[in-house]
Amino acid sequence: MPRASAGTPALAPADPLSSAHSLGEAREFCARLARRHYENFPVASWLMPARVRPAVQAIYAFARLADDFADEAEHEGRRTERLDEWQRMLDACFRGEAIHPVFVSLRDAIETFGLPRQPFADLLEAFRMDVTRRRYPDETALLEYCRLSANPVGRLLLRLFDYADPGLEPRSDAVCTALQLANHWQDVAIDLGKDRIYLPADARARHGVAEEDLRAGRATEGFRALMREQVARVRALFAEGRPLCDAVRGRFRLELRLTFLGGQRILDRIEALRYDVLRRRPRLGPADALVILGRAARWGA
Repeated sequence: MPRASAGTPALAPADPLSSAHSLGEAREFCARLARRHYENFPVASWLMPARVRPAVQAIYAFARLADDFADEAEHEGRRTERLDEWQRMLDACFRGEAIHPVFVSLRDAIETFGLPRQPFADLLEAFRMDVTRRRYPDETALLEYCRLSANPVGRLLLRLFDYADPGLEPRSDAVCTALQLANHWQDVAIDLGKDRIYLPADARARHGVAEEDLRAGRATEGFRALMREQVARVRALFAEGRPLCDAVRGRFRLELRLTFLGGQRILDRIEALRYDVLRRRPRLGPADALVILGRAARWGA
């Protein structure tokens, strides 16, 4: 799933919590995490109907904190332990038991919308992969990671908005994978600092891009060609998933279109840098927001 900025305040699962946490307190805890989400994609913005907003925020908070356990320095040496405890809390949540505010809110969402367990289990499996896996040999392995780390979110959103047509799921998967990969290509240098390389090894070898080149920040012609290829593949995924943005209705349609266009705008920014994401991270700013809104308006027309 698209990632938030480092240093998101997290309430560790081992922290002492009592059942005194009301549903309202739990929802506010999740909402605070969602409000800290960084610039690319809104989380449960005002466009989301009030009836689903707390559920979206609970899903985000579940994934946000689990991602922190896998990623943030404060959990070094205890990552697997933290994720194991998060897994036990998820299992208890589906039995109707919850103490941690994330799971108090999530339990309500599960009961209200009939959310299935598998997407949450898939997300946790992806976070475990983040702990144990630092390289991806080929596109197949990378897409399998995205299947676990990104696609479950889209499927949960379809359930929240009561879209049961199984034909929409592949479209949703394409959009979610595209968003995940756009985020990866935006953050090549950041991930490299964590000793993670999502660029497939076989593609790097084909373009003559060694790890030493990445670490030295050398945007060689081979690297630019590699990034050009990866960006083109993400654009193809966006094109595959685009019909989903027309198949849904109401505020969900507008929220989805804005998120879709935001992901494409990241790719525009990567191209504007001539694919040199090693020395400068492409970012979206106020001017980009205006571009996205304008494109959304034309799409709606």
